[in-house]
Amino acid sequence: MKTLSKKRFKLMCLTLMVLLLLTGCALLPTTISDLVTGADDTVTISRAEYERLQRYAELDEIWQIVEQYYYQEPDTQAMLDGAEMGLLYGLGDPYTYYYTPDQYAQLWADDEGEYAGIGIQIMGDYTTGLCTISRVFDNGPAHEAGVRKGDILYKVEDLYVNSSTINDAVDIMRGTPGTDVHVTFLRGTEEMAYTLTRANINVNRIDSMMLTDEIGYIYLYDFAGDCAEKFETTVNKMVENGTKGLIIDLRDNPGGWVNDAQSIADIFLDKGTLCYLQYKNGERYYYRTKDGKVEMQLVILVNENSASSSEILTGALRDRANATVVGKKTYGKGIVQSVVPLSDGSGMQITVAQYYTPNGYAVHKQGITPDVEVDGDNGMYELGDLTDAQLAKALEVMQEKLAEKK
Repeated sequence: MKTLSKKRFKLMCLTLMVLLLLTGCALLPTTISDLVTGADDTVTISRAEYERLQRYAELDEIWQIVEQYYYQEPDTQAMLDGAEMGLLYGLGDPYTYYYTPDQYAQLWADDEGEYAGIGIQIMGDYTTGLCTISRVFDNGPAHEAGVRKGDILYKVEDLYVNSSTINDAVDIMRGTPGTDVHVTFLRGTEEMAYTLTRANINVNRIDSMMLTDEIGYIYLYDFAGDCAEKFETTVNKMVENGTKGLIIDLRDNPGGWVNDAQSIADIFLDKGTLCYLQYKNGERYYYRTKDGKVEMQLVILVNENSASSSEILTGALRDRANATVVGKKTYGKGIVQSVVPLSDGSGMQITVAQYYTPNGYAVHKQGITPDVEVDGDNGMYELGDLTDAQLAKALEVMQEKLAEKK
């Protein structure tokens, strides 16, 4: 058995309660008093508990030095937030991270599709650090200022933006409608600085149109909010109007909820596997589709920014619905995350498994190679603009597929 001073023991336990909650491990009792035995100024703990606490002794030492010597009164909560972020950062996984209570609340507000900001969607590249504008929302402040898809988000107020600071940049750009924010973009070597007035942004998840009398086109921007319901409604209307083939555009779609990919895939698949997850203990979990598919020829458009749920949907429809994939090799994010709420209103996202297509293909770091490869220039095309070489090729492939069915 080991003996610690009660003051030092309580301080270590307060730190550990926060840190260990993030691991999902029930390593400590609910309250400090549950561990306390002995006299008023000492506590007695088991050797196993003492050795566990000793792993965090240096963190406790740093905390005491700050309390004693730091020239201002420290913000304890900010220090704990930083410790939590650092604990997860040590995994070296860019998809596992901590949300403060405000960030966690904003996560669910984003999923509803309405927020106050400047109206851009950003794709962070964790290899280059660059944060590229993947979408500019119609009639939003950024759109009206002339910001384009493909521009680089360079600076927000005094914060230089990269894949590590993107969440902070987003927090700054969000705010009260009618207030201003200073944002700088790069277009090639040109630096463009704007003062943008925040406004309420309504995020539409899909756009659609008919390319010919028989060929429909749906651009799916992400897997969130009401995307699955809107997608199914659109497909049903197309079927009623005699549509024979559908081009699903997933270019620059960063992914989102797996359940949304499952719902959309289910429109075109009978009972079977959407994908399966494999956990570190070897256990598998299967996402399934049910009977009742729509009979329709499919072409899927992808590019290097199509990731996560985009790759799940693409892999399932190619493996099981004879979909033809056109464009460029996808991003290769073949892992899935769970979002976990914590007791104080904060939360975390953690990578929990790797996924495989129905035929057993591992997407992670490999991506999906198209059946028909076509370079794209990420130009600012209007919806359905056939000067877009990738879309034009997708239409040509679909026309060939329909001709073969006649």
